[in-house]
Amino acid sequence: MNIEKYLKTVLLNALNELDIKISFDDIVIERSRDEKHGDYATNIAMQLAKPLKKAPRDIAKIITSNIDSRNIEKCEIAGPGFINFFIKPLYLTNVIEEIISNGDKYGQLQLDKRSKVNVEFVSANPTGELHLGHARGAAYGDALCRILEKAGHQVVREYYVNDAGVQIDNLAKSLYARYATLLGKETAVPEDGYHSEQLIDLAKILVNEIGDRYLTLNDEAFTYFKKRGVELQLERIKEDLKHFRVKFDVFSYETKIRNTNAIPKVLEKLKPYTYEEEGATLLKTSDYSDDKDRVLIKSNGDFTYFLPDIAYHEQKLTNQYNLLINILGADHHGYIGRMKSALEILGYPKDILEVEIIQMVRIIQDGKEVKMSKRTGNAITLRELCDDVGVDAVRYFFVSRANSSHLDFDLNLAKETSNANPVYYAQYAHARLCGVLERGKNIKGAINLALLDSKYEIDLMKYLIDFPYTIRDSADTRSPYKLTIYAQKLANLIHSFYTECRIIDSSNLELTATRLHLVKAAAITMKECLKLIGVSAPKTM
Repeated sequence: MNIEKYLKTVLLNALNELDIKISFDDIVIERSRDEKHGDYATNIAMQLAKPLKKAPRDIAKIITSNIDSRNIEKCEIAGPGFINFFIKPLYLTNVIEEIISNGDKYGQLQLDKRSKVNVEFVSANPTGELHLGHARGAAYGDALCRILEKAGHQVVREYYVNDAGVQIDNLAKSLYARYATLLGKETAVPEDGYHSEQLIDLAKILVNEIGDRYLTLNDEAFTYFKKRGVELQLERIKEDLKHFRVKFDVFSYETKIRNTNAIPKVLEKLKPYTYEEEGATLLKTSDYSDDKDRVLIKSNGDFTYFLPDIAYHEQKLTNQYNLLINILGADHHGYIGRMKSALEILGYPKDILEVEIIQMVRIIQDGKEVKMSKRTGNAITLRELCDDVGVDAVRYFFVSRANSSHLDFDLNLAKETSNANPVYYAQYAHARLCGVLERGKNIKGAINLALLDSKYEIDLMKYLIDFPYTIRDSADTRSPYKLTIYAQKLANLIHSFYTECRIIDSSNLELTATRLHLVKAAAITMKECLKLIGVSAPKTM
């Protein structure tokens, strides 16, 4: 139900009657912020003031006197010439049938031209478990993908595995140390290695698989520990992400980029924009969107991380993506300018790459920051947090603020079964509706939508109409947190409706059947809203 489009059509017809020409797209309709000023508003009279050489309020009077008011309760002229529209309640009821007929497809948008979007997120190094920064990036990235799909985009979810470089060498040395020690050859984990006890568990797997075959760390053994270490770590990461309801379509590997001709090919393209300095090869990124030039090849001949990353991005763009979205941690601000510059140099549009930065998370318990796991003494992992408060709470809280803002995760609040807990509040609203539908499933009565005329019913219907607009706004601004705001207000309206309106009334079956129709529409919308941020909608609580 597109009231914005309907009102634009009404205005366009009125203007045509007056022989005033304006395009459909130039008419702006906005949701009124204050219900005293109606449901929707337009500034069309002010837009036309200059070409018509008339005062905006005079133009507004002419327009409103020619408007088809079949579905409009009244029009008011406000301020310098705004036109405020009050929609008839009976027209609002159309949203109920639309939601019920569409089911979980309600809010699905259609783009004039469908775009193909690649979203790369999480991409944690396969050297340990997923921690809070990764977790927030996973919640944000997955929610954004769901929202973009709902908004009509074709989305490919990608995880880039950094399985090359010093950190993987250190993983291999650390894993070997744990493996050798288990076999009785006491070996210290290197100082710059990985000291997590999780590696002991992985080493036990290796002992079962290969026995003492690689007790001597030669080149063959070192290659094995690198390869198998990455595989085992990635298996655990995938398990944690699956538990967190996050899926990926593609896993790309840095080693595959390095082992093909992708890097020489991209280096050849970049060559006219490079220069030598002290034996190193630098790219002239400062001529574009970067604050300084960046090293591609070190003086010892080794590639920096930047060069294979450029090759990786160009490889992605061969898949005909209209847009790349990279979701990165708070320590990656410097990455944005250099990568945008490299893609510009390669001839891609400036806006082909968007980078969303995920800010830091603090865990708060009893008013104090908790930095380490009480169980392990190490950094808190995604799995531990989910085990402690549940996947729903973690997913909801992690997208409840803009990704560019720091987030305090209140453990006490996340565990509360009260209306103070936003996850509980939204889920309980859905459960209440499902409970009413269960109790009223055998009630037979004629549906008369004209009976839905109380403030609580009208307010709820108006907000159900807003759901597709919220999806579009959340997608366009890359802001999943706006759906948590929607869920909270929708929950508030549901609870008010539930409390103030007697939904099941055995003495009035017509009103009961009609209100149950509204209940069903509200339940569908809440469930879909929560699904878009990866949160379940239980039927009972």
